[in-house]
Amino acid sequence: MQFSLWLALAGAGVLISFTPGAGAINTMSNSLNSGFRRSVWGIFGQQAALVVHVVIVALGVGVLVASSPVAFNVIRYAGAAYLVYLGIRQFLHKPDLDQEAVAELRNEPAWSMFRRGLWVNLLNPKAIIFFLAFMPQFIRPAEPLLPQYLILTTTVVLIDILVMWFFFALAARWFQRFTHDVRGQTILNRIFGVLFVAVGVMLALIH
Repeated sequence: MQFSLWLALAGAGVLISFTPGAGAINTMSNSLNSGFRRSVWGIFGQQAALVVHVVIVALGVGVLVASSPVAFNVIRYAGAAYLVYLGIRQFLHKPDLDQEAVAELRNEPAWSMFRRGLWVNLLNPKAIIFFLAFMPQFIRPAEPLLPQYLILTTTVVLIDILVMWFFFALAARWFQRFTHDVRGQTILNRIFGVLFVAVGVMLALIH
């Protein structure tokens, strides 16, 4: 891949990563609940889903999903329902200032955070459609395909990790001042609950 083409890819990757969505909301929620450092496990889960999307598109399955309204809608509504579920659970979560409860929340297993991040991104068929439109711009069929896909995937994943961790996860620290009392925690739970539900509803309604 030519350096100029890679620069264009990196620029596009940055713009995509800074676009607010379910991944950003999930990252900020994890950072608030489990801390900045441990929020990276959720980010890794989101990147695993991104790699799956790239592989799906590279194998041509994405064309089938994009051309099949039934398959697309099944994945779309499943993803929307999962986000709404996360939102309702967050919205209804009762704040607890008990130190043991707080410690338990902050020590959520890494696998649990990874799995949630994976499903948040995986159940988003619009990501497949996006990569169908995005990837061909940076792939040259006349050149070996595997190295190009590896460069593209590595670039997009690394950029997304940096943006999610050092922007969205850090931005969540601003909200930590609200976590010291029940009222503040309730406000945060409802804010992030509403955001999750809103993204889920948009995923279901916007075609």
